[in-house]
Amino acid sequence: MSDQASSQAPEAPAAEQRFQTLRAVLANRLAVVGLLVLAALVVAALFGPQLAPYGINAIEVEDRFQSPSLDHLFGTDELGRDVFSRVLVAARVSLQVGAIAVGISLVAGVTLGLVAGFYGGRIDDVVMRVMDMLFAFPAILLAIAILAVLGPGLTNAMIAIGIVYTPIFARICRASVLSVREEVFVRAARSIGASDFRLLRLHILPNVLAPIIVQTSLSLAFAILSEAALSFLGLGVQPPQPSWGRMLFDGRGFIEQAWWMGVFPGLAIFVTVLAFNIVGDAMRDALDPKQRSVIESRGQS
Repeated sequence: MSDQASSQAPEAPAAEQRFQTLRAVLANRLAVVGLLVLAALVVAALFGPQLAPYGINAIEVEDRFQSPSLDHLFGTDELGRDVFSRVLVAARVSLQVGAIAVGISLVAGVTLGLVAGFYGGRIDDVVMRVMDMLFAFPAILLAIAILAVLGPGLTNAMIAIGIVYTPIFARICRASVLSVREEVFVRAARSIGASDFRLLRLHILPNVLAPIIVQTSLSLAFAILSEAALSFLGLGVQPPQPSWGRMLFDGRGFIEQAWWMGVFPGLAIFVTVLAFNIVGDAMRDALDPKQRSVIESRGQS
């Protein structure tokens, strides 16, 4: 009975903290708008082909360069394809690349940051010097260099973006671990014989999650931008699969004749990145105790 009570005791404060964080995020009106936009994008990613009024590769030459109308909300492109349908379905590509690429960098970066920060010494020096070398390259140039080795394509683009953003997570996680590893509760757990794995999993990782969660939200925005840039350069998504970046590339030559071909994919990128940034900023404020108290006091006033 006592073991059960002791195992459930830590869960109550954690659940209360999660509730307070969620309440602080929802108190931010811009964050609520951002969450609604992201929810709409998730729906588009999951059900885009079913919601699209036309086939994404349905060519109707007689309807080419149709301006936005009730029949074609975003107009048509040089092949008569419906731009709205292609923008809608392309949301799946952008969110898929963002989620998988950030997942790669999150797992790799957090693991390296935990190991480097916890053990220090030579391990820390080697890991962080490698991260510094990767971090020294501009993100898009490093991604292009990786794709030059791996070859163009969606899968390789996700791998390249994941590698590019690994140093960010590694540095953030390492800095957080350095501030936590000498805390009293960590030393107490070590004194009773807790293994390194147990210390990392139960005592250190939960206490360094806040900045990692915020960085994850912001990295999703940058990953989507990176995918669009790579697809624009012809190194990411390959035709006929639609992508916002590839659609920008296709529309660049028709900007005077059919401005909508580039404007609407560009707006989709802008709105998505802005939504992720707004939500990331709200989460940063909600996870900061000082900022959270300010938010809560505003809500009560």
